[in-house]
Amino acid sequence: QVQLVESGGGLVQAGDSLRLACAASGRTVSSYAMGWFRQGSGKEREFVAAIIWRGERTDYADSVKGRFTVSRDNAKNTVYLQMNSLKPEDTAVYYCAAGSRWPLRSTLTCDYWGQGTQVTVSS
Repeated sequence: QVQLVESGGGLVQAGDSLRLACAASGRTVSSYAMGWFRQGSGKEREFVAAIIWRGERTDYADSVKGRFTVSRDNAKNTVYLQMNSLKPEDTAVYYCAAGSRWPLRSTLTCDYWGQGTQVTVSS
């Protein structure tokens, strides 16, 4: 009922920046938390960052804290992930998700998922 579409991935060098976007449509998501997860090749999907749709509260994984920033544009039903100082270990498919619990750190509590966008960081 809620559709999520990610965009903004690509191939960059270590130290570069990218901004990912997740556009939400369908059912209203004002009562949801929005999050970003990533999954590297052969690895489990892990939490990256999240934001409460209504409000300013944010949450970050320790591995990205200080480098990544999550934000939202309520009028556009879009959340963003600004990624700075990218490292090779950031290489993964990044997924947008929506859930009703906070903190939104577990894949088990995410109700909706996007298709993902590939981020590749070369050395």
